[in-house]
Amino acid sequence: MSAAPWKIWLAAARPRTLPAAVAPVLVGSALAWRDGVCDLRAAGLCLAFALLVQIGTNFANDYFDFLNGADTATRVGPRRAVAAGLIAPATMRAAMGAVLAVAFAIGLGLTAWGGPWLIAVGVASIVCGLAYTGGPWPLGYHGLGDVFVFVFFGLVAVGTTYFVQAGRVTTDALLAAVPIGLLTANILVVNNYRDVETDAAAGKRTLVVRLGRGFARAQFAVSLAIALAMPAVFFLRSRNAWCLLPFALAPLAWRHVRRLRDSKSPSELIELLGDTGKLLAIYAGLFSIGVAQ
Repeated sequence: MSAAPWKIWLAAARPRTLPAAVAPVLVGSALAWRDGVCDLRAAGLCLAFALLVQIGTNFANDYFDFLNGADTATRVGPRRAVAAGLIAPATMRAAMGAVLAVAFAIGLGLTAWGGPWLIAVGVASIVCGLAYTGGPWPLGYHGLGDVFVFVFFGLVAVGTTYFVQAGRVTTDALLAAVPIGLLTANILVVNNYRDVETDAAAGKRTLVVRLGRGFARAQFAVSLAIALAMPAVFFLRSRNAWCLLPFALAPLAWRHVRRLRDSKSPSELIELLGDTGKLLAIYAGLFSIGVAQ
């Protein structure tokens, strides 16, 4: 029996990736709360925009990876809706356009707080989401996906969330963006680590394909180490011991490093992919509680 349409679309939205949209808004808003400038209306619009861009980008990846031959019957990860014949390519393209159009409309509302220059930020976010797997020179196919994720899900997302509430970007906002960007990029590392063979066959030159699984394991571990070190930086700047809350995740982070190193099957990596998103969500929650004190 075929799955219900809503279940197919939910899977295409890739819920496991959505912590990447929530985490930077949560952290940026926590900093705004600490500084006495939190505006829940602006934060809510940032969250809606981030979630819709993430979902629209996931739809775009589903569509463009199918067109580029990266999603085939030999793919080892979760099935993709277009490649599996569950959603027609034209339907996915229309859904992608509709979701990103709504995201843009919501982003326009943020100009009331941040000014018209935010239109450029919103357009850049949407264009890069499409260019990750689409366009004449897709970023993800040339090893730039990790950089894109770090910049837009870290620096841009945290910085913009704070800016629309505070009217400025501070050093703390940029520092807080670093661990969020790195942990979000780790989701991509696990995904590409799993798909390295099929990506290489399709000409998708991710960093894992270019530099090997050993480099990916090192990147994953270093990103976790930097993320866990950043609370100490905030403690030294503020003498607020609450900032050290994310240290509690060190044993879990170490287990993740070992799981990536010791993985033997795609199913193990699929499970680690979900757990990497959960770690990002928990980190963002603990970090937000800490810096908000």
